[in-house]
Amino acid sequence: MSNTTTPVTTRFEVRGMSCGHCVNAVSTEVGAISGVQGVEVDLPTGTVTVTSSGPIERSAVDAAVDEAGYQLV
Repeated sequence: MSNTTTPVTTRFEVRGMSCGHCVNAVSTEVGAISGVQGVEVDLPTGTVTVTSSGPIERSAVDAAVDEAGYQLV
C-alpha cells in the first residue's frame, strides 16, 4: 500500500497584481501556508493556482493575499 496523497489544485482570482513584484509577493505569502506545495501566478488573468497536500482553507489564502497587499476576489 502506498501512503502518498494526491495533491489538490485550487484556483483563486486575485485583484491588484500588475508586475513581477506582485507575483513574487503573492507567491511567497501563499507559499508559506501550511500544506502548500506550489503556487503559480498568471499575471494577465489574475489567477493564482495553488497545489497543496489537501484541501486549503480559503480564509488562509485570503489572509496571505491580504498580507501581500492584494485582494482575493
